[in-house]
Amino acid sequence: MRSIRATIRLQLHAGFTFDDARRQVDYYAALGVSHFYLSPFLASRTGSTHGYDGVDPTRVDPELGGEAGLTRLVEALQAADMGILADIVPNHLAVGAENPWWQDVLAHGRDSDYARCFDIDWEQPGSDGKLLLPFLGDRYLQVLNDGELTLAWDAALGAFFIGYHEHRFPLDPAHTAELLAALPDDARTARDRQESSDDDPAIAAILARHDAATAEGRGRLHALLERQAYRLAHWRTANDALNWRRFFDITELAGVSVEDESVFDLSHAYLLSLVERGWIEGLRIDHIDGLADPKGYALRLRARLEAIAERRGDSAGENLHPPIHLPIYVEKILGDGEHLHTDWGVDGTTGYEFLDLVSGVQHDPAGREPLTRLWRDISGRSGDFAGEVETARREMLDGPLTAEFERCVRAIGALASANPGTREFTLPAIRRVLGALAVGYPVYRSYADLEGRPELDAEAFDQALCAARSRLSSADAGWLERLDDWLGGNAPAAFEQPERDLRLTAMTRFQQLTSPLAAKAVEDTAGYRSAVLLSRNDVGCEGDHFAYTPHRLHAANQERLQRFPRGMLTTATHDHKRGEDVRARLAALSELTQIIVPKMHAWAHDRRLYDSDEIPSGGDRLMMLQLLLAAWPLALESGPELEPGPDLESEFVSRRRQALGAFADRLVAWQQKAMREAKLQSHWLAPDESYEQAGEDAIRRALTGDKLTRELAETAALLDLPGAINGLAQAVLRLCSPGVPDLYQGTEFWDQSLVDPDNRRPVDMAARREALDAAEMPVSAWRHWRDGAVKQAVVQRLLALRRQYPALFSEGEYVALPAVGAYADHVLAFARRTSGMTLVVVVPRLPMALLKTPDGTQLQWADTALPLDALELNGAGEPWLTPLPVHAAGALALHEHLSDFPCGAWLWT
Repeated sequence: MRSIRATIRLQLHAGFTFDDARRQVDYYAALGVSHFYLSPFLASRTGSTHGYDGVDPTRVDPELGGEAGLTRLVEALQAADMGILADIVPNHLAVGAENPWWQDVLAHGRDSDYARCFDIDWEQPGSDGKLLLPFLGDRYLQVLNDGELTLAWDAALGAFFIGYHEHRFPLDPAHTAELLAALPDDARTARDRQESSDDDPAIAAILARHDAATAEGRGRLHALLERQAYRLAHWRTANDALNWRRFFDITELAGVSVEDESVFDLSHAYLLSLVERGWIEGLRIDHIDGLADPKGYALRLRARLEAIAERRGDSAGENLHPPIHLPIYVEKILGDGEHLHTDWGVDGTTGYEFLDLVSGVQHDPAGREPLTRLWRDISGRSGDFAGEVETARREMLDGPLTAEFERCVRAIGALASANPGTREFTLPAIRRVLGALAVGYPVYRSYADLEGRPELDAEAFDQALCAARSRLSSADAGWLERLDDWLGGNAPAAFEQPERDLRLTAMTRFQQLTSPLAAKAVEDTAGYRSAVLLSRNDVGCEGDHFAYTPHRLHAANQERLQRFPRGMLTTATHDHKRGEDVRARLAALSELTQIIVPKMHAWAHDRRLYDSDEIPSGGDRLMMLQLLLAAWPLALESGPELEPGPDLESEFVSRRRQALGAFADRLVAWQQKAMREAKLQSHWLAPDESYEQAGEDAIRRALTGDKLTRELAETAALLDLPGAINGLAQAVLRLCSPGVPDLYQGTEFWDQSLVDPDNRRPVDMAARREALDAAEMPVSAWRHWRDGAVKQAVVQRLLALRRQYPALFSEGEYVALPAVGAYADHVLAFARRTSGMTLVVVVPRLPMALLKTPDGTQLQWADTALPLDALELNGAGEPWLTPLPVHAAGALALHEHLSDFPCGAWLWT
């Protein structure tokens, strides 16, 4: 068993299997990570590219290589003294023919052995005790009349089912038996002698009797469907009438009731067996906020892991000190001022809040005003991110999340009608008051349980009450005190049945509503509507905060060390909207507003890009321009404009044309997603092809290789060096701050990816291996920084430091170090310290002021220095990123140590 020192996130799919990952073990071992952090690898839908659409948690995905492939990977990792951190998905499973549990529920209804696995409200008004299946492309009768629903026979299972395109809806086994029992005696005897198929005359006769091509067949087929435990419906009914919990608004992903201990055991038995075997050494919990009881789930999982650790220690015949610890990380987006609860038995979050902190300190606060003014002028929108979020929340409640909202309304209504004192709290009033409370909720959710609302959640709930009160009439606002009481203000455990269960249900429904409401409104809507600067709109970022002071980062690092010293630190994930170095370049843009804002204003009206003054919108134009500049490939060679001439087909011109075309393709894919997520001029459910084409035309015109392309390229080049410096500083902060650093696949080179699936493209491992084999020091690699090898060198050096001195990073004190001198505000420095060892770390921030030389690779620090007296150091500090040691006496002069390379780390032992 290995302690998790640093992780590399790898995305598994049919094109990158366990064996493909195994072939990279030696590289990542040499880079210095301790664990492969693998995307979900239990069985998922055929062709899944991510694994979050699991269908069977009792086996490994065969497309990844199955258990045999996992075995080979585990053996290779353990031979390299490495392990696996596994991403698991307890909240939901994909529905459909590949999910045996779901199919059993469809066949047997509430009598299914798996009915309690899914969060189904069989008693929902209007459902007639059936499971609503909104998977039809048109209204039910239209689909039936068009003959798209067919009765079919599965010879292997000996059962009939309803076929609809790729969907398969089983019949109640009793109905299959009835259909077969109706066969003539001779046909039934013949069928018993051999396996029947569609070609069997008897089976064919049954199918023919239910053929929707005839009125009689349609009648029989309809009658048969009416007897099933489910009701087929048009997909558009899902948002209004769905009677089972899903993941966000994705009807193909059904919520799993892991709060039920029997369901927990059923869905985790195989996973925990892999832990027991020593194949998995830590877990990452996907979307824990979707669960009914996150704390209860985490504590139950922790208890299972501790029992396994104890058994493994006993079986080894060892009295392990310290005992085996299997970390648990939760995917949890913390809102402004929100703190992860310390009583869940988890080791921390997956690190989105760290991503936000690092991004925030790299933005120049002076850039907010001119960028906001530009956004308002061109987009016609306010630039008020909080206002965009509120509008989006209301839209979600009135549209994609209506079914979830109504389930919560009914739960509150049941409580209200159970007491004479609250019977006047009618359903329409509940909708108004509950809606205002949900819209005003400032974070993803509360974590109230049988014991009521935790004190840590009180402030957020009070903020929601205050926001709701400001939006409601005085009569409606009078009910907020009652909602406060019902939704955790008083502990359900203090009440007798049935009120205890009514309160618990209402509380749970509310908490499972506000979580998807926040995600859909913030990440998937407002983040694509408001873009003063896109780097502040990423997953986990606080869009209301344009920039942070270094003090905020230092305070958060110190707090993490005290509360969650093993918390994960990340700046790039499979869910990020912009790669970590795209964000670093956008942060640099905040320092260059005097130059870039006028250019963007002109390009937003440039007739070379647009055929219309209105299409695409000003907001979409500015977002496109921001990403054109920030994601401009560093490898895209500059050169002459691509105009007709004798050298038009030269190798250079041809290569550049291909590179521009590839960049345009990536931007077009990003833009289409952005437009549809914004839900303004286009939408996933109703795409406006002509509007989207106008956006694509603008991108392709910008990248034809003409004069406009050169203008854009020259402006993008202004971001190159400050963006690279920000990128290196970001890496150093992640690798040296309290916590466990996580790297996302490929990001040891520059990460200029866009939103998925762009950030899941294949990684050029050959180039990375070649650079690692060269073993170049950071200062040397800085001279050819565009190829990304310098970032890899920094990562490798600091991971080697972590491997050599693990206690320094797991236990070391964190001391913020203030600088002095002309550029003191451009320094971010701290020390990690144990009783016999001190590491001093220094990185620049807002680097434009430091770039004074013609090529920009040397920084001008003037008299800026870092006093070291308070650390009481002796002797010289060993350099890990730069060539010269630092003598403890006096101060660390930055012009002497950080002129040729922007980041430094020195160790005193």
